[in-house]
Amino acid sequence: MEDTQATSPAEINPDIDHALMTRVAEGDHRAFRDLVERHQDAVVGTVTKMLGNASDSEDIAQMVFIRVWKHAKRYKPDNKFTTYLYTIVRNLVYNESRRRSRKRTISTDQREGEYYLQHPGDPASQPDARLLDTELRASIDAAIESLPENQRLAVVLRRYENLPYEEIAEVLATSVPSVKSLLFRARTTLRESLSKYMDA
Repeated sequence: MEDTQATSPAEINPDIDHALMTRVAEGDHRAFRDLVERHQDAVVGTVTKMLGNASDSEDIAQMVFIRVWKHAKRYKPDNKFTTYLYTIVRNLVYNESRRRSRKRTISTDQREGEYYLQHPGDPASQPDARLLDTELRASIDAAIESLPENQRLAVVLRRYENLPYEEIAEVLATSVPSVKSLLFRARTTLRESLSKYMDA
């Protein structure tokens, strides 16, 4: 579970988010739509990885952006907008997780188009390879879902959303060393859970 640090559109110029939020605070619906378009895929993807249910994820993501709209006047551009956004995601996801009493199951059929270990369509790909890839992705999803909340969110934000340690620490309201410790423990658990694939 090594880090990959791709650059997302939001990271290229975070000032755009601050400018949009200034307009959203003034009631600008077009600015709000632009803000949602910039971040909705990442928010839905993160919520899905945390909760393991794509239909619920759409509802939670909608609630996230409703909160952004309702509290826009309180927003202060002291940190990245994504820090503010993922803090809202964290709160809503944790609340939803704690309302659930039974173990969640992941439906990989609902995960198309999201940030998993995907491989582009390969004409040479054999059915057996595709089946193994589907099984591997399902196993990775299940292994991530089994992690404690803080470890799970740290992994999702680092591996899939490419957030730096400092920003993850702010989202989780903890320190950078604590984030690194969470990730170390999570990777250790994931390696053990996925060892049969690594040894193959």
